[in-house]
Amino acid sequence: MTPFLLIPGLNCDARVYAPAAAALWQYGPVTIACHLAGEDMAQIAAAILKDAPPAFALGGFSMGGYLAFEILRQAPERVLKLALIDTRAEADPPDVADTRRRRAALARGGKFPLVVEQSFPDSVHPDNVAESRLYSLHRTMAEANGPGAYVRQQQAILARPDSRPMLAAIRVPTTIIVGEGDRITPPASAETMHRGIAGSVLEVIPRAGHLALLEQPELVNAALRAWATR
Repeated sequence: MTPFLLIPGLNCDARVYAPAAAALWQYGPVTIACHLAGEDMAQIAAAILKDAPPAFALGGFSMGGYLAFEILRQAPERVLKLALIDTRAEADPPDVADTRRRRAALARGGKFPLVVEQSFPDSVHPDNVAESRLYSLHRTMAEANGPGAYVRQQQAILARPDSRPMLAAIRVPTTIIVGEGDRITPPASAETMHRGIAGSVLEVIPRAGHLALLEQPELVNAALRAWATR
């Protein structure tokens, strides 16, 4: 059986992977990484690797995808498979970077609840903006991590390297999953990774945004099961 290591995104904890972990459990033990230790991508990835299995199938959602690329830099021999979920290889465009800086400043100024409220509509498909269950989970996960971790992680994200030059060197079975309505890491970014990673599989999830893992769990889980058995 294959161990799975799944890395959450910004303002997320293990709960973002609850449906996926249940789906993958039949194929091997599932570990949800804690991404709260460290000041930059290299430090956070090193902390995750310290507690990770010797070898694993690696899944990364959003910021977790950025960390997955860093893990591939630090310990490529330990990665057996790769799933990149609603993430991107390239740096943020200027408008996204500006939003990150603005929201980090709000969090520093004691307005983290406002940050959580503002970020939700961009995190889901327009059809799901009124879903109170999704918003409640979004808010609860963010509160569990807290504003300090949010600011540190935003700074780490802004300083991360461009991972496009390393795409051609990825040789493990790779699946790329993106919500059709993802406005944070859009399908065009997923296409870039798909073109760059030879033999990769691209799955576009209908009626899902950036939180496809929670918006359309059955469809995402089907893609992850296919990845697990590749």
